[in-house]
Amino acid sequence: MPEFCSAEKDGHVLTITINRPDKMNAIHPPTSFEMDTILNDYESDPELWVAIITGAGDRAFSAGNDLRYQAEGGDMTWPESGFAGISERVMAKPIIAAVNGLAMGGGFEVALACDLIVAAENAFFALPEPLVGLAALGGGLHRLPRSIPVKQAMGMILTGRRVMAQEGYALGFVTEVAPEGGALDKAREWAELMMKCSPVSIRTSKDVVRRGLEHGSMSEAMHADYDSVTTLRNSLDFIEGPKAFAEKRAPDWKGR
Repeated sequence: MPEFCSAEKDGHVLTITINRPDKMNAIHPPTSFEMDTILNDYESDPELWVAIITGAGDRAFSAGNDLRYQAEGGDMTWPESGFAGISERVMAKPIIAAVNGLAMGGGFEVALACDLIVAAENAFFALPEPLVGLAALGGGLHRLPRSIPVKQAMGMILTGRRVMAQEGYALGFVTEVAPEGGALDKAREWAELMMKCSPVSIRTSKDVVRRGLEHGSMSEAMHADYDSVTTLRNSLDFIEGPKAFAEKRAPDWKGR
């Protein structure tokens, strides 16, 4: 059984909770290995379509790397999937971050690795590594400038300043601001919206967006070959969607 995380299935939705509230949900290698296992299971389970990551308690999503564990000589071996089992991973399925408090350093990097960020109005974000002689090498230095304008990203990266949820929404890295204490409920609403769509279509759309951004021009992106599109066109969902529309009923998605 996981010691530092929990994973709860509710139909097609998996809720993953970083469960170290006494340490502001800071993440050390043992937590990362547990997250790695949970995310592997999520990707391989055909009945799970959407995942939500949150932190236990109402003070923190995650304070990032557990520096005390590191300073005390803990084993700093990480899984191949990186920090929190996600920083080096390319996820096929969608993930929503439900940020219920602070998301600092690696905690912000975990949120940035998700597809949507739903933040409680009291949540705040920062990449404070330069303030302690480090750098946000768990993806923050790459994902943040790809999520918001570069000059705005550099304003956060080069100062380590804290950004509240509402400013994060204005900057563009927060998808929606929820009332204090309501981030997880709002994230579940987004998950419900996703589940009205074909899981195969969702995975294809995510893949094409991610890989399309790797091309230098719109024309190159539009004319590139995407294996996921072939998968979609050969799927049961590709048949079911138009059929359900023609029959004026809700589709019965199979996710394959």
